[in-house]
Amino acid sequence: MDQPDIDIRKPYTEIGDSDAYSGRTYDEQYVTAFIDTHELPLNNTTAWLTSAWRNNNSVLTRDIDLVGTPRQMYRDTISLLNDVYEGKIEADQLLAETIRQLIGIRDRQNTQLNNLFEELRRISHAEAIPLSGEDVITLIEQHLRSKNASRLPVLVVAAAYKAAQTHLQECILPLESHTAADRQTGSLGDLEITLLDDDGVVTSYEMKDKRVTVNDINHAVQKIQETGKRVDNYIFVTTESTEREVHEYARSMYERTGGIEIVILSCIAFVRHFIHLFHRLRIQYLDAYQELLLAEPDSAVSPPLKRIFLDLRINAQSSLSEE
Repeated sequence: MDQPDIDIRKPYTEIGDSDAYSGRTYDEQYVTAFIDTHELPLNNTTAWLTSAWRNNNSVLTRDIDLVGTPRQMYRDTISLLNDVYEGKIEADQLLAETIRQLIGIRDRQNTQLNNLFEELRRISHAEAIPLSGEDVITLIEQHLRSKNASRLPVLVVAAAYKAAQTHLQECILPLESHTAADRQTGSLGDLEITLLDDDGVVTSYEMKDKRVTVNDINHAVQKIQETGKRVDNYIFVTTESTEREVHEYARSMYERTGGIEIVILSCIAFVRHFIHLFHRLRIQYLDAYQELLLAEPDSAVSPPLKRIFLDLRINAQSSLSEE
């Protein structure tokens, strides 16, 4: 639409042809802001900034097979670009239909979430007593078992600091993107904690959805040395069990690093300890987790995963009301 003389199948200036263009430039200058403004259900880095497109400098003809998930989506996208090139559909028609579909998906997702919110509010008003600490722990544990839940441990820990900020006199730094690498952001881990009256990092958390190994610990020590940041604690939070030898190796790092404690915690053990230590804050914790969860972009926490949590909470509170 913007440049009718270009070849829509050539979104890479590296191709070198006069009718090629930069898909990435369009993303950065126009598309990302449009997605954010209209809250469209897309990863706001958009297509050309993902590795499947970025690492390919070929003309996107129908026989190109990009490595992306789901594969059929990439095939369909290439097919549509070729339809524009071949004159089977006008670019403005394709853009309008794309936006129409996205708005429909966005509105359906918002309606589903709003309906769940209303149900949750109704049950909460009718609730005789709040959920117990163990009810809260069970709810979080069930949510962590969901599919594509790798972002959730970050929110589990962040919610604890958000709920108990005034008691701890510590707070979390703004969460980085789920896909941002530590080297890009300059952070030590997935979550960084500072004192309320200071911006220095005192505790750093790294989340693992697999077993923590000696290599993970060595890498953490290397990051600390490279960034020059001085932390009191570097804490791994894992959803898997950890071998005793690895715990011992982590413990040995205190002396080697000159006083930095490296600790490995189970994600649920962390939640259980927090909930019972700050028992009166258990509902504030659950609310904080829900707030952080729903604020995450869909690329980090999918709409179905958000709905699963609301469903779990509704069921938990409904069961309590029935009892």
